[in-house]
Amino acid sequence: MNLYLRLFWLLLTYRFKPKMKFTDALEVSLRVLPNDIDINGHVNNGRYLTLADLAIMEMFLRSGVLLRAIRLGWRPMVGGTLVSYRTGLKPFARYSIRFQLNGWDDRWNYFRFEFMHQNKTAAIGMVKGAMVGRKGWVKNSEGDQRLGIERGEAELSPMLRHWIAAETQLAEQMGK
Repeated sequence: MNLYLRLFWLLLTYRFKPKMKFTDALEVSLRVLPNDIDINGHVNNGRYLTLADLAIMEMFLRSGVLLRAIRLGWRPMVGGTLVSYRTGLKPFARYSIRFQLNGWDDRWNYFRFEFMHQNKTAAIGMVKGAMVGRKGWVKNSEGDQRLGIERGEAELSPMLRHWIAAETQLAEQMGK
């Protein structure tokens, strides 16, 4: 239930926050709530990704991308994540999520996220996503033009290229 309340709160409040560009960094401050906790007494590993989804939603709302995409019949879809957990977030601790576009190719947008608590990284990761329409995946070049996104030339960091290579190998092992 808590995540629905957080989502509802986001939908009520994003209009009162500064607008941002799709390429801008976002920082969201939150508090660990009891239903975020697992049996080890810290934030559940799956909850980190769900909270990162809320950051994605805020970025897409505040940049205006989500509403324009919906009007076009498109939806943002996550295609993969890579995450490393460093230290636990305990009940009621304040933390922030830093979230930013980190690279892209023809299809995917790669975002970096970091959960910070007391100037230390609690978790860090990457998530890739793309727009999907009635006819399938939307190329970033078309999406940028129709959604009003300005971002310049794509350049993938060595870390992103390694992640893409690892995913390609995994897909080959699965026979896809």
